Amino acid sequence: MSGVRFFQPAACSLPTDIFSKITISPVFQKGRFEMKKVTLCLLALTVVLMADSSVMAEKNKNGDMVLPDTELIDAPTAGILDYYGFMVKTRFYSGGGVLGFLNFGVQERLNLGASMTVDSLVGSGSPVKMRKPEIRVKFRFYDGGYYIPALAVGYEGQGYYYDPADKKYLEKGRGLYLAGSKEIGVPNLMAHGGFNVSDFDKNYLFGFIGASYTLEDKVAFLLEYDNLFHSAEPSRLNAGTRIYITPYFQLDLAVREIGQNGHFDNALQTSRKPERIVQMRYNTNF
Repeated sequence: MSGVRFFQPAACSLPTDIFSKITISPVFQKGRFEMKKVTLCLLALTVVLMADSSVMAEKNKNGDMVLPDTELIDAPTAGILDYYGFMVKTRFYSGGGVLGFLNFGVQERLNLGASMTVDSLVGSGSPVKMRKPEIRVKFRFYDGGYYIPALAVGYEGQGYYYDPADKKYLEKGRGLYLAGSKEIGVPNLMAHGGFNVSDFDKNYLFGFIGASYTLEDKVAFLLEYDNLFHSAEPSRLNAGTRIYITPYFQLDLAVREIGQNGHFDNALQTSRKPERIVQMRYNTNF
């Protein structure tokens, strides 16, 4: 053992039988026994950890890759979380508000989740107001083919710009929707689109289209045109960038309502202008 010296008697200085008369204390013997037990335990733990690490490495061998996007900025895609997948997303929007999302892969093709907004949480605005949670559901029923895109049906209750006087969102939630996604022409260039019914009283059918291009699993460019077909509910042009800090953590920088410069049709005449948002998303598995 390096750095440790063991005592050895000189042949001419002591009687040869002196060491045969030395007895080892029972306490010392017990200590040696306990040390052996600890050493064996540490050895066993090391073996277990090494085996577990090799299993995890094999499991994640092809897992450190960017997962398909479940949404662009506002518009959904046909992408879903894997079974036992989990995603948390936080959006910071105008007025110091924060919007939080939770999403779970509860079955092979089924995602369930919820969202909630808190107005004026960041900054000096007041009062801080929590809005009621909204549910979100998505079921992917077709994985796509050569000509037909992957398809998913879902429901999204989360709206934007809550009006406390009317107790509703000025931009309604997605409602019931059908979304499709397909790679077109260039690798990693995805086209997305679909239809949705956000107001079951009016039964208006809206449309949305979008595109995303992922560059070397490091950054993605997002573009979407939302809320189509009805002038009473003006359309929205949104664009942004998604930065993949790791395969599991993304940072979105986006602008909503590009080109808008007006007001919503409500009693408060809420301003409707381009809105800069920041989103953080984290994906993992149980």
